[in-house]
Amino acid sequence: MATTATTTEPGAGGRSRGTAARAHVQRFGTFLSGMIMPNIGAFIAWGLITAFFIEAGFTPYGPLGGFGTDAEGTPHTGLVGPMITYLLPLLIAYTGGRMVYDVRGGVVGAIATMGVIVGADIPMFIGAMLMGPATAWLMKRIDAIWDGKIKPGFEMLVNNFSAGIFAGIMAIVGFFVIGPAVLVFSNAAAAAVEFLVDRGLLPLTSILIEPAKVLFLNNAINHGILTPLGTAQALEQGKSILFLLEANPGPGLGILLAYMVFGRGTARASAPGAALIHFFGGIHEIYFPYVLMKPALILAAIAGGATGIFTLTIFDAGLRAPAAPGSIIAVLAQTASDSYVGVVLAVVAATAVSFLVASVILKASGDKGEGDLTEATARMEGMKGRKSSVSSSLVGTSGGADAAGEHDLDAGEPVRRIVFACDAGMGSSAMGASVLRNKVRSAGFEDVTVTNAAIANLTDDFDIVVTHQDLATRARPKVPSASVVTVDNFMGSPRYDEIVEAVRRRNVDGADGAPAGATAGAAGPAGTTTAAAAPAEGPARETGAEAEPVLTRERIVMDGGARSAAQAIDEAGGLLVAAGAVDDAYVASMHEREESVSTFMGNGLAIPHGTNDAKDSILRSALSVVRYTEPVDWNGKPVTWVIGIAGKDKEHLGMLAKIARIFSSKEQVARLNEARTADEVLEILGKVNS
Repeated sequence: MATTATTTEPGAGGRSRGTAARAHVQRFGTFLSGMIMPNIGAFIAWGLITAFFIEAGFTPYGPLGGFGTDAEGTPHTGLVGPMITYLLPLLIAYTGGRMVYDVRGGVVGAIATMGVIVGADIPMFIGAMLMGPATAWLMKRIDAIWDGKIKPGFEMLVNNFSAGIFAGIMAIVGFFVIGPAVLVFSNAAAAAVEFLVDRGLLPLTSILIEPAKVLFLNNAINHGILTPLGTAQALEQGKSILFLLEANPGPGLGILLAYMVFGRGTARASAPGAALIHFFGGIHEIYFPYVLMKPALILAAIAGGATGIFTLTIFDAGLRAPAAPGSIIAVLAQTASDSYVGVVLAVVAATAVSFLVASVILKASGDKGEGDLTEATARMEGMKGRKSSVSSSLVGTSGGADAAGEHDLDAGEPVRRIVFACDAGMGSSAMGASVLRNKVRSAGFEDVTVTNAAIANLTDDFDIVVTHQDLATRARPKVPSASVVTVDNFMGSPRYDEIVEAVRRRNVDGADGAPAGATAGAAGPAGTTTAAAAPAEGPARETGAEAEPVLTRERIVMDGGARSAAQAIDEAGGLLVAAGAVDDAYVASMHEREESVSTFMGNGLAIPHGTNDAKDSILRSALSVVRYTEPVDWNGKPVTWVIGIAGKDKEHLGMLAKIARIFSSKEQVARLNEARTADEVLEILGKVNS
């Protein structure tokens, strides 16, 4: 199917210059989309407030809509203007900065963007998309200059002042340089759009937009140009036609309807389902393989898109805010109050023309459209540079494990969090998450969460990550502790049943029958499990007189002296070192693990442990227990009990299972909290020695 030329890894063999250039544009478009898509809710909120409360809205109200004056004659500020002038650009800037340099990048990016905002008299979305990531990237480079060179105790001082000074400088640069430059670009782009509209040429943009969809370059066009320009236009006119240039579902629907009538084989059988997903779900990529099966059908998409745009211009129709995803539901929700007729007719006309042109092409072709849908899907993925989960679902491909670097799905740690990861974290991954979430809940695991996210936003606190096979190389570095499952079909992959069975084995079977729904809010060895959902027992421990206990009275401290999580790790790890169970390198790896993911378990319990790379530092299995009369702040969570753990040959799995059963019982936790001596604690926790 997909060839090596379609890989997303840099330097992939066989990639042509054209493919590499397209991949760069795709990544750029994905980055732009990553700044806009998380904030679509804010755009929708602004659109609804505008629709209801402006002077021409459904329920005009000056104090909210920003028109008229109060009793003293002071003009109303309202919500509409401040939201689009300040809130939306700052959200975009913060999101872009955070993508580059976490929260620190988001903060400095938002500060710098204020300079761009006040330096221009139009909404600065493009300026925000530039200043947010750029300022964060520069801040990251500056921090690297003195990384590791600041004297202890001065880190916060240096970090805060460096961020404040640099962000202030960038705000001034934004005011004098970036803002005016973006204003010139925006005015030029707006003039170009106006030129096309005045001369009736706007429908010709379909010649660019519709093929760009199939090539998956539409993110760069839509979120990089159309959304910012459309929002500025909507502020002035209350609506914009630009929001529908790419989002109109009509062209794709017409092609799928043509396959339903004139197609054959797999294409005809799968077209009805694809049409529902496309039209109501708003996932346009599902019709791309049908076009690639018969490349001449791109003419049907262009004709339908141009017809829809022409209809919009005739009726002067538009949307108040972006419609994302491009579902008919989202389109109608954002339609301006005077544009419902024009928008509905634009969708209907685009569908009709696309259907007619596609029907002629299919009827005139020799094979009547029964080409290989699987091959077409692979060809589309090659052009996009990555797998398409939704389209693959139509041809029955299920994906599989990308063995290179994939963790064993039955690795032993209990499962608390599962995430579906894709480029934008929307659309198909959300659908896949919904399908698996229902399966997991039906199996009785109410406490296992299933979510979806963009690969750029992944953190190493998930147990299982589900992603495209070709995206796995990008996901793995962000989730080194997780099991990575690769699929081609987010809608109904057979691997979902494998995942559910793995959850059952890791959360129930390995916990000696502990109920799946019982939780202590805990995290497991990778910081991602529940206390009741304990791991597999692991290898049986050696028994007999020569077997050394895992936990002894000497390794139980009833009044720990640590006042921070780092100090508590040193205290628990030091007991393991003193017992001869581990060497000093293991304690260092315990800190390394904590930096990547919290080992807070819930119910006042933390179980710090080393990374997988530190297993050679474990000389024998052992536990240490430290109780704190004054709870330790563990990344914002109060911890009373810290149990240091070192397991030789996977013996930690059995120890964790027993600890989990104890801390998932309210009665047992109460007994521990009431204990006054190490012997009492050992009596409760002594099961780990059996």
